Amino acid sequence: MSLIRALSKELQARSDESLRALFSARPDLISPGVPDFAALAARASGRVSVQRALERLNRPQMQVLETLHLCTNADTGHSASAAMLKKLINGSSVAAVDRLLHSLQELALVHRADPPHGATPAAAKQRHYLPVGSLKDVIGIYPAGLGRSYTELVRLQPAFAQRVVQLVGELHRAGASISPATTPMEAALSLQHWTATPESLQQILATAPDRTAALLARFGNWAMGAVPQAQRRASVLHEGADVGPVDWLLARGLLVPLDAAHVELPHSVGVSLRGGFVIENFSLTPPVPRLGNTSAGLRRNAALGAIAETLRLVGEVLYTVREQPLATLRSGGVGVREMKRLADSLRMDVHEAGVLAELCGMAGLLRLDVDSSAWVQPPQLEWLSLPRQEQWLWLVNAWLASERAPSLVGQPVNAAAPGPAGHRGPAGTTINALSAEAQRPDAPVVRKRVLEILHELTLEAVAPDGQAPVLNAAAVLERAEWTQPRMARRFSSLIRGILAEAEMLGLIGSGALSQLGAAIAAEQPDDALGILGEHLPAALQHVLLQADLTAVAPGYLDPELSERLLTMATAEGQGPATIYRFSVTSVRRALDTGQDAAAMLDFLRRHSATAIPQPLQYLIEDTAARHSRLRVGAAASFIQSEDEAALLELLNAPAMAGLGLVRIAPTVVVSHAAPRETAQALRGLGLAPVLEEAASAIVRLRRSTPAPGSGRPVYTAPRTAPPEADIEAQLAVLRANGSRAPGSGAHPPAAPGSEEATQLGLETLLKAIRLRQRVIMNVVDSMGNATRETVVPVAVNGGRVRVFDPDKEIERVLSIHRIIDVEATEELFQ
Repeated sequence: MSLIRALSKELQARSDESLRALFSARPDLISPGVPDFAALAARASGRVSVQRALERLNRPQMQVLETLHLCTNADTGHSASAAMLKKLINGSSVAAVDRLLHSLQELALVHRADPPHGATPAAAKQRHYLPVGSLKDVIGIYPAGLGRSYTELVRLQPAFAQRVVQLVGELHRAGASISPATTPMEAALSLQHWTATPESLQQILATAPDRTAALLARFGNWAMGAVPQAQRRASVLHEGADVGPVDWLLARGLLVPLDAAHVELPHSVGVSLRGGFVIENFSLTPPVPRLGNTSAGLRRNAALGAIAETLRLVGEVLYTVREQPLATLRSGGVGVREMKRLADSLRMDVHEAGVLAELCGMAGLLRLDVDSSAWVQPPQLEWLSLPRQEQWLWLVNAWLASERAPSLVGQPVNAAAPGPAGHRGPAGTTINALSAEAQRPDAPVVRKRVLEILHELTLEAVAPDGQAPVLNAAAVLERAEWTQPRMARRFSSLIRGILAEAEMLGLIGSGALSQLGAAIAAEQPDDALGILGEHLPAALQHVLLQADLTAVAPGYLDPELSERLLTMATAEGQGPATIYRFSVTSVRRALDTGQDAAAMLDFLRRHSATAIPQPLQYLIEDTAARHSRLRVGAAASFIQSEDEAALLELLNAPAMAGLGLVRIAPTVVVSHAAPRETAQALRGLGLAPVLEEAASAIVRLRRSTPAPGSGRPVYTAPRTAPPEADIEAQLAVLRANGSRAPGSGAHPPAAPGSEEATQLGLETLLKAIRLRQRVIMNVVDSMGNATRETVVPVAVNGGRVRVFDPDKEIERVLSIHRIIDVEATEELFQ
């Protein structure tokens, strides 16, 4: 029976509770809804759905599933039971394996099957299983890190097939206990039998050169390795010569060259190296890391200090960007020069400034203005007026929900790690802030899981009273690799950056998960707000003015006070005790914004805990006295005439109102309009101006269009289960369309073009490829005409199937969407 049909029959026999659990664990099965159990089984067997399901399995589940995959064969109906798998999993028990198989069955990744042919009566009473058909494609060619069999390597590696008979003959003549062969397949079987047991392999390796065992140990977790000139080095059997371990193993077929630079450890050799087991290390409990401790007070103070510092720096970023927006590169993102300017104003390195800019961007505190191609602060930003704890929660919610990874800024663009939509950056470049390369769609899921792991490890750790466990990236990654081994690469690339960002936001303090982090991990933001509101010190409203023309902030200042100080002084240093230095340049900058000496001195009196020092008062008053002696304005053209009355008449003429005329001298009037436009308007009044076009540079400042107000981000955890209403609606549809009792007759044919028909056709094609079996295809041409053809499928890839036509003796490529149905025949192709 088809694997999809068998799974459909099993799903139909399940209870509603079992189906609800399945839909909660695999929400993609009912998104969108399916019409019947056949379509549900087809979707559950699909490659993408199985891949998503495997990403949620823990290590013991994956180990049992991979072992089941290796010791079963759906084509021959060879199923396996828990007792059979137990023999291949070191450290397991039949009860443990049976429980794991049942959990995999609940996830529709395996289903019950008949016992294999020839099973003993005792074995036939046990529960036997087969995995879904697409599992092989999802797991890949090296399940459990083991290589392919010798027979498969002979079939797929022509270079190895050409020399394997000679290799076996040389081994036989050299005295090895291996049977000679006349065909490549016989030679492959001889090698397989020669290396089938740990004892025989140990006997073979008894005469191996030094360092051979260490070399083979490097293949413990993965079957493929890199070896220069692999094919050339494997051409001669070295006997008695002083050769290295690589040459020795290649010459005996214990390593098989794949190409000029890579080799593979065959399946039988890998299993024998593991003592005859597929899984060498099996445990139902996750590893427990060894963690240090820190005091709860130190953790709290570190977290609160990081929060206060982050809020201060975000305020400075917004002030700096308001003064001068961050210009973008033509290729997108903010370049190194702009980030260096921002970093200098914040008194930090470029990477930290890039992370802060990313945080502001993901929180909506900075927006890209499409007119100026620069990052600006949105008008009427609500964040600026919120209490400090709500400002913090705004940032945390945005960070949790964002699909960007701020810590990737400044890292090299790795050609092996494509960004969004498969984008690959040029080699040698780095990721710019606020660019597309920092986009990671899986970032919210990884962040959520990292916080959950931090919470789990914190609860599991046994720490003395008043102490908190210190967590590091290695401990979190170790737990992540156990709970979701298929996601390990994603965790390893993001986890260090996520931990650094969490520490910046106060979710981690002094290396330990803070109370705020625990509340956020438990999805209790209101509790986090309460904790922060109770412990976060209020912002200060005063500074200490010094006689050396400085103002010292004795703590974290109110954002409005800090921003006003930045207009009249230059910030120095880092941390809460920031120093603001007054100078002629800084005071002149404040005067340029429209302030005067009296207003500045009044502001300083109101916000200084000390009297204004005399040197500072003199500096402000003297600079203001010399200010505004020269004025600079903007003009695009000027009109000069000795007739002052004529110029006065122009100023009052309604036709000239659109030119923005301003009289700057008795005989000179300036205009906002260009020279040609001004001259044309004067001619319209019957005048005869002379147009003088001198070499000049006119700069036009484009005014950005007002962006909509930034809405406060509300974090919603990534949904792991569909809504209850959707589950109930899907159950009603399935029961209504599946009223026929399971096993009451043959399955109805799948509707052409349906998901079920597509999956059944792919299943038939893949089986025919494995068995080199002929199939009958019903193919539609571009005119809609259907024809039945008998062909031999060769490969399926990218929505196309490559077939061989035995009658015409040619190969063709057909689009899968043009194939109406596929029917297997019993005839094999020779």
